[in-house]
Order: sequence, then structure tokens, then C-alpha cells
Amino acid sequence: MNRPHDLSPAETGFVPQRPVPWLNPGLLAGTAVRVLLAYLFGGYLDKRELQAALPDRAFDHSAADELWFDYTADVGDGFDATYSVASLLARPSLVAGGHTLPRGDLLLLGGDQVYPTASNPAYEHRWKGPYRAALPDLAVDTPSLYALPGNHDWYDGLTAFLRLFAQGDTIGGWRTRQARSYFALELPHDWWLFAVDIQLSSYIDEPQLDYFRRVAEHLGPEQRIILMPAQPSWVKTHERPDAYDSVDYFIRTIIEPTGAQVPLLLAGDMHHYARYTGPDRQLITCGGGGAYLVGTDHLPDVVAVPPEETITRRASQPQRYQLAAAYPSQPASRRLGWQVFGRLPRRNPGFVGLLAVMQTLLMLAFVTSPEHLVTPATVTGVAAVLVGTAVFTLVLGVRTRKHMVAAVAHAVPHVALGIGGAAAWSALPLDDVANPWATLLAFVVYGPVIGLADTWVVSAYLLVARYFDVNVNELYAGMGIEDHKSFLRFHLGADGSLTVYPVAVERVAHRWRADPDGAPGTPWIVPEEPLEATLAEPPVVVAGPRTAAG
Repeated sequence: MNRPHDLSPAETGFVPQRPVPWLNPGLLAGTAVRVLLAYLFGGYLDKRELQAALPDRAFDHSAADELWFDYTADVGDGFDATYSVASLLARPSLVAGGHTLPRGDLLLLGGDQVYPTASNPAYEHRWKGPYRAALPDLAVDTPSLYALPGNHDWYDGLTAFLRLFAQGDTIGGWRTRQARSYFALELPHDWWLFAVDIQLSSYIDEPQLDYFRRVAEHLGPEQRIILMPAQPSWVKTHERPDAYDSVDYFIRTIIEPTGAQVPLLLAGDMHHYARYTGPDRQLITCGGGGAYLVGTDHLPDVVAVPPEETITRRASQPQRYQLAAAYPSQPASRRLGWQVFGRLPRRNPGFVGLLAVMQTLLMLAFVTSPEHLVTPATVTGVAAVLVGTAVFTLVLGVRTRKHMVAAVAHAVPHVALGIGGAAAWSALPLDDVANPWATLLAFVVYGPVIGLADTWVVSAYLLVARYFDVNVNELYAGMGIEDHKSFLRFHLGADGSLTVYPVAVERVAHRWRADPDGAPGTPWIVPEEPLEATLAEPPVVVAGPRTAAG
């Protein structure tokens, strides 16, 4: 394909997308339906057992004396953030924190390569097109690309994911190689990487276990494993004690019998960088590849893995891991949360409109029932508010007792706003305005004002709720912060040591231009403003040289 002369879809082959407005009514309803369908029918959509008929080999990258490779996750959202990360990944070398980091020979995608729902067009416009533009075809040294599906990749049962990532095709200068949604990579100096597909259910399918059992036949006490699930279940056990069960089962039944070590667990899904350190391994979350930022202020200081609540079911004892680093920092995340009052209505105008309609109807119900607050109209209005807050708090969040309390408590200020609005509207001199003009006037004049006010009520709820670890994701999804992106660059040294460089992008670019005269292999699209990288923390030595590790 020829280099584009401008940014039109006819030239680039894709349509740059705006960030997903997660709190707009259509997406809220769609998310609720997808969560419900996944819960009810996830087992019927599961294509993992069908993958047993596909090639099951491990992929050998062990010949090099040293190896650089990259990891990113949660990538396929708005163009500016997604392409900013992609273009940094594609650079032949990257300077960050005073270190010169060569481009990875492998690119690992840790899940959610597209938002909000997997489909061929969504992948094309939100992920494939931007990544192809960032690294066009290379004549030599084509990096390999491997992808693990996240929950958004799973919403169509992996159909579009397997067509894109499991066909051995090239995507710009990257070549896909896997045949299944999970894979094992043999790396230099007795290192391996196991990417395990655990989605839409709490179990690992038997064909996948058989695949890794066959790979594990090559392992021994001298091997070291990077385990890569799609979710950082180690930080979700305080809400769901069984969240870590599948990972724990995999380690105990597949890896531990071989004597191999697991110095690193690596996942995306939570849209930030965080590292927990313990006596035997590092637990790293890095989901900063393009989706909206999720702050780190709600993360626990210490996690016990496996959680003590489930320890009676297994022989191993829990290890305690300390939060060693987070990006953005927890104080910075708390400050960012206060931006919700401006960002939420600006990013989600449809949500403001929905609240305007609901509050106007609630006000009219109270205005038409001046003598009796309890009437069919007011009961229906209050019930609608309760249902709305329940859907927002329970369906989109984790269903625990504190979420149920939050759902009811969240409804109170909305109802109070409706009663107060009815009192204010009744005080206006509108007796001479007859219907339907009075009702129309309420929607035209009262609706926009009360819609914004009620949006601020939701913002205040989200700001308070995060301190109880309730609806944290919805707080940040509503703000849609594109900055503070992150990805990982690994160096597996000639001595067998493994070092991770957590690359941070404080500000993504928003102004771009085509580069039709660029050299072959250089990006089609380049920023018109500085796009720089730094490190979220100093380089982390996951494991030292083989001689030092024993």
C-alpha cells in the first residue's frame, strides 16, 4: 500500500475514532446487556474447546543471545491515545529515563485490543489501521506479534479476534504467528512465557490445559516462567476471593510439578501501571495502551496471594506482596478524580441528556401531585430512579453488599433533587401557561439545567464512592482521561537476567499529519507536537543472572 498523502480514510485505509463515551445511554445499556449475556451464555460462546483442532505448537524465540520485547494492553480505543502508544512502540529505538531502548523483537498484546465490542470493522478502525500506520511493512527483521484476548475481545465469542490474530498474517511491519487464543513462547536462557486465556468463566478449558501440559514436559527446575493472564486477579480478591483461583490452579497443577520458577505475573485490564513485589515474584499490571486512564488510589497497599479466604482448598500458603510502584501515583490519581465535574458532562453529553429527561419527568410527577406525594406518577418516577441507580451501581460494578447499599444511597440525592426542582418550578409564575406548552417549556428550560445539576450529583457520588472501592472504573470511564499511558519494554540479557522498563507517556499527541515522503518502514502519520516517553519508575530487575539465581 502506498504511503498516504493526507489523513483521509481513502488514503490511510481506516477511520480514526474518537474515544468511547462510556457513560452515554446506548453504551451503558449495551454494556449491561453484554455483561448479562456473558454471565448467562458465556459457556455456549466459548470457542476455546474448538481450538483443540488447531495447531498446538509452542513458538521458539530462544536462539538469540539477548532479546528485547514489548508488552501493552487495553489498546483499541480513541485514535490519539492508541496511535501515540503504537508510534512509540514502533520507533527503532526509544529514549526514556536516560536509557536507550531498542524496539522489541516481539510485541505482546495483553487483552482488549478493541472497544467497546469486538467486530471486524471495530478492529480495523480502532487497532489494526493505527498499528499498520505506525509500523508499515518492513523488508527485514519483522517483529512477531502475539495477542491474548480480553473480555471485550470475547463479546463476540472470539470470532473476530481469531480471524485477525490467528491467521499468520502481517499487520504492517508486525507478523502474527499464533493459531489459538493462548500461546507459549520459548525465550533465550531457559525463559518461557505462558499466555493463558481465562475469560467469561472461572475455569480453564481442558484443551488449553492439555496444551500447556505438553509444553511443560520441556520444563525443569532451571526454567523460569513469565505467566501472562488477561486480568490482574491478585488485586481483585478483596472483592471476589475466588478471582485468583484459576491462576493459582494453573501454577499448582501445570508449573509447580516441573520445579520451574514463576518470577513474574503480568496482566492488563486495569488501565494503569502498578507493581507488587514479594519474596518470590513480581506482580505487574500494565493496561495503559490506549484506553481511558483508571487511577491507582484505590489499590491496596498489600495483597495476599492466594487470598487467605480460599487457602483451605489448597496446600500452598499465601504470600504477601507490597505495592512498590504505581503510575500515575496515588496522590496524583486522587487529584485527577476531582476533574470529574467538568470531564464527565463534556465527555458524555448523552448521559446529561438522559438525566435531564428523567429529572424533568420526575419533577412533573411531583408538580402534578401537590397534595399527595405518594401517587402512581411519583411512585413510578422514584422507582425509575432506583432502577437506574441499581443498574449503574450493580450491573456495571461488582455485586457485593456495599454495592447494594451504594445503589440505594445513590438514589436519595436524585429523588431529593426532583422534589426540590418541583418546589422551585411550582414557585414560578406559570399558571397562565397551558399544556402542552407548560410541559414543553419544562423540557426546554428546566431540562438542560437540571440535567447538568444531576450529572454533578452523579459526579459527587462517584468521587465519594471511590473511597469505598465502589464504581471506581465508572468514575474514570466517565472522565475519559487519554493521558498517562504506559507500556513495558523488556530486556532479556545475555547473562539470563530479565529487566523491565515501564515506559510512561505523560501526554498523548492530538495533532497529526501524514508523512508521504517518509522512508520505507517509517510511520505514515507523525505528530505535530512533542510526543515523549519517560519511565514510570526506574528499571526493575525481575530476575538476575542465572548464576546468581541458582
